[in-house]
Amino acid sequence: MPIEANWVQAVTKPAAEGVLMKNKKSVYGILRIVSSLVFVFALLVTPICLAGSEPAAVSPTTDTAVPEIETGIREIKKYGNLVLTVSPDTMIGLGFEPGDTVYVSIGGVTVKMPVGTAFSNVDTLEPICCFRTDDGSEPQTCLAINMGDFATTYGIAVKTRTQEAPGYRWDYCEGFGDDAAVKITLAEKQGYADEYLLRQLDQRRSNVRADYPALTDAEYANFRAVELGSIGVGTLYRSSSPVNPKYSRSREADAAAEAAGIRTVMNMADSSEGMAAYAGYAFTYYAQCDVIALNLGMDHNSKDFRSGLAEGLRFFIAHEGPYLIHCNEGKDRTGFAAAILECLIGAKPDEVVADYMLTYENYYGVEPGTEQYERISARNIDQELSGVFGIESLRDSSADLALCAEKYLRDIGLTEDEIIALKANLAADYGGLSGEE
Repeated sequence: MPIEANWVQAVTKPAAEGVLMKNKKSVYGILRIVSSLVFVFALLVTPICLAGSEPAAVSPTTDTAVPEIETGIREIKKYGNLVLTVSPDTMIGLGFEPGDTVYVSIGGVTVKMPVGTAFSNVDTLEPICCFRTDDGSEPQTCLAINMGDFATTYGIAVKTRTQEAPGYRWDYCEGFGDDAAVKITLAEKQGYADEYLLRQLDQRRSNVRADYPALTDAEYANFRAVELGSIGVGTLYRSSSPVNPKYSRSREADAAAEAAGIRTVMNMADSSEGMAAYAGYAFTYYAQCDVIALNLGMDHNSKDFRSGLAEGLRFFIAHEGPYLIHCNEGKDRTGFAAAILECLIGAKPDEVVADYMLTYENYYGVEPGTEQYERISARNIDQELSGVFGIESLRDSSADLALCAEKYLRDIGLTEDEIIALKANLAADYGGLSGEE
């Protein structure tokens, strides 16, 4: 170090000059002794300096400080995501950014997760610390599980359905509340960067019709017929919401539903009250249909989701087609339900995957054969169905998917007679729009 080097020079130079005339070898010996003493001194001083230093502050003040913050819970959203009191701008100012991995500690549990900008930045049922803007609100820092329920999974709160809007209530578990501490610490800087960049879909996504000139109105609304296996022609459709204006596709979806002659609808996203509260609802074609509003969460493995899906399928059994399944975007909950029915009616694995991924083509332009296409399909629908069917892989397994789907339906509560009736209803032909439209 410079100070020590100067100190060595000041001490050794006069002595060296005096002895040099007598014996050069003695000078070298003295220099070696002095250098050794300096080295020993440095070893003794360094631990003393370190022992007296203060721990790194919450706000990093040096290049080597580890970003860390203690924050709180502002609210719990409908699907169990925690909105924290700290903003994304504050997090970024402290040194956190998308692509990092962090440790999140809450209620005695510490979970490692990446930082991202969309829930889909991680695999299904994986946690994420997400910087996002929801419904035009101010940017928020959220703790979430992709296609899951963070609050329930980690024992933070219990969700109860209510008759009053918004149709649910969150009650904190013992030891939690709005004042519960959430500690976030950097685990690895840009430790998730490659995966994060691969999953950047939202930059390709728009809710402006003019941004999709190559798509028909029905494709823009993610509306299409499901005609795989022995499903009848014009019998089963899937779509984004024909009534929720959030994604600016409801008008196109409602028009497509009318053109297809939809009679019976499974709304997986809304409560009856919430559905009827959308502006202009009473004037839609949709309002003339038989609709069951299930108000389901995102976790396909939850008790509420399973019982709700069974209720929706019984509604299909009791009513005539053509049938429509939708949630908000017609992507996740709808994609799962449609895939179960496709497997039930005899669709092949590649057909099930292709129908699921058509949504990613419509919304994000993800093309078949690309690495992104393969990874999304493998980590979403393949993983989800393999999990509920108890098989290793949807496409690589020799399992009978129809039998797997029947077992799943029995597991969620349908009887053998109900499954037979459901298959019969789905096999009926209604004509209408074709999958080629």
